[in-house]
Amino acid sequence: RRVAAGLRRLGVGPGDRVAAYAPNIPETYVLLLATASLGAVFSSCAPEFGTRSVTDRWRQIEPTVLVAVDGYRYGDKPVDRRAEVAAVRAALPSLAHTVSIAYLDPAGAPPEGAIGWADLAAATDEPLTFTPVPFDHPLYVLYSSGTTGLPKPIVHGHGGILLEHLKMLALHHDLGPGDRFLWFTTTGWMMWNFLVSGPAVGSAIVLFDGNPGHPDLGELWRLAERTGTTYFGTSAPFLLACRKAGLVPREIADLSALRGVGSTGAPLPAEGFTWVYSAVGDRLQLQSLSGGTDVCTGFVGGVPLLPVHAGEIACRALGAKVEARSADGTPVVGELGELVITAPMPSMPVGFWNDADGARYREAYFDVYPGVWRHGDWITINERGGCVITGRSDATLNRGGVRLGTAEFYSVVEGLDEVVDSVVVHLEDDQGGAGELLLFVVLAEGLTLDDDLRRTIGRELRTALSPRHVPDEIHQVRAVPRT
Repeated sequence: RRVAAGLRRLGVGPGDRVAAYAPNIPETYVLLLATASLGAVFSSCAPEFGTRSVTDRWRQIEPTVLVAVDGYRYGDKPVDRRAEVAAVRAALPSLAHTVSIAYLDPAGAPPEGAIGWADLAAATDEPLTFTPVPFDHPLYVLYSSGTTGLPKPIVHGHGGILLEHLKMLALHHDLGPGDRFLWFTTTGWMMWNFLVSGPAVGSAIVLFDGNPGHPDLGELWRLAERTGTTYFGTSAPFLLACRKAGLVPREIADLSALRGVGSTGAPLPAEGFTWVYSAVGDRLQLQSLSGGTDVCTGFVGGVPLLPVHAGEIACRALGAKVEARSADGTPVVGELGELVITAPMPSMPVGFWNDADGARYREAYFDVYPGVWRHGDWITINERGGCVITGRSDATLNRGGVRLGTAEFYSVVEGLDEVVDSVVVHLEDDQGGAGELLLFVVLAEGLTLDDDLRRTIGRELRTALSPRHVPDEIHQVRAVPRT
């Protein structure tokens, strides 16, 4: 109520854009609700995003108000972001006001020309009112890291996203009053928008900001105990990292309240399922789900009514008409195909920002199969409706006619104790040959890539996949870039 009044004092009204350069903290959530109550449009970037990433996104939507933190902490490391905030302000001529949250240094003063969060949220007698808006009025703008050009500014509408999230949270995740809902996410990932819809079904939400591996990988599990979390959501890489570290969460935290574990962000292999049921708890339901920023939800996932099969996503979500299509567009069952959606879902975007004729929107999803949404993932749907996603169809390795989703490749390489992270790149041959397969690996602390380790990696890939999947070259890198 107070922040909505503060935004109104700054002249914010229906259709205006409010941008948050802030982490997963209560202020960011309050700002989203206040913005929505005015019929204004919200957009967030996580404060670890660099200036270029932020300005590439926000120049497209031209916000009038920026709310930004002075910095953040990652583990025990303070990260000052005042210079980045100044650069973002300078790059956005549309800004009329900047609000500073003294997050890193609570005693710090706002930068010149900005006001403090306390001023925005100052006491007022103004009642809380809600501006009525049409069903498809823009609620927030999310961005997909397009493979080419600027990130796509994806606009989600009030009605569609509310219906979608009520459906997923209440019916698929079985959340309601009395539940405590935690999903590890930053404000730069669509799972934040998904998490903060929790109160719409009466659930409390648990917000965590920082390094999930500090002081060790048990931190989030201990947080789940402290908060009485009933649904714990995270990413497949986090669960696999816990498994690799030999962690047994149920031995370091009382997780008796936990009824559900959600996994997304990458396919969860069978060994991840086995680990959750043995190391976390056997009285909960593990739900692997997949969706995207484009729909701000999962279109395949779990549901309390169906059994869980290791390495498999249980079903297609309610209202999501998902099919696998072969190269010629025929629906297939039991074999790998392009993931398509053949009828509208509640939360398909209302469009892209500044795309009045819809040309960019159609090109992104409807160019390959006219009138049918092509998502860009490889999926296999089996006879009982279970789904396995094997990576992005635009990141497929195709050597001599053998197609391989990158997810399978990574599960083999990162299964080795020596490898912390990896990325594989296929350089195609214009003449139709096998092309070149390059593998980049991040190794555990203190290790250097040598010929012995190269041979080990090659042997594992040959055994688990095929000789065609042995890289031509393997290189050690310090880190893998993330979108």
